[in-house]
Amino acid sequence: MKHIISVLLENRFGAFNRVATMFSGKGFNIQSISIGETEMPETSRMTLVTSGDDKIIEQVVKQLNRLIDTIKVVDLTQSSNIIREMALITVFYQKGTRSEITNICNIFRGNIVDINNKTLTLEITGPPDKIDAAVNVLMGYGIKEMARSGAVALKRGEQIKDQRKETTFTQL
Repeated sequence: MKHIISVLLENRFGAFNRVATMFSGKGFNIQSISIGETEMPETSRMTLVTSGDDKIIEQVVKQLNRLIDTIKVVDLTQSSNIIREMALITVFYQKGTRSEITNICNIFRGNIVDINNKTLTLEITGPPDKIDAAVNVLMGYGIKEMARSGAVALKRGEQIKDQRKETTFTQL
């Protein structure tokens, strides 16, 4: 089963390398990885997509927690979460197919970011299933090349109940 793991790390030299080395040393596979600075410049968030049964994922989380730069590790798979990826897809077109590809781009709420006399480059952002669907549709037109980011994910914010008490004031 595919798991999405969010890791907060100290934004220091070698932190990323220690995570990658841990995965390769333990024989764990990384399907995608994305890392970047958070709202605090001294902290990075790494989003890993890996697969395995519950025992393997438990071991991955324990090993990540043992790393010196790790602040927090969360398996987002079972929680309510927001996951996004971004893909740049260069597609061949001909006179008759350019408007079709443009319509497909619009259906997937993408943007055309480059065009020349043979190809269109589309930018599509969304959940992994949306990216997969766009790629499947565009395959029929001939994909010249594609670059796809790893997943970026956050736990969905929990609903905050308004627990303010109504206060009434009485005159003395």
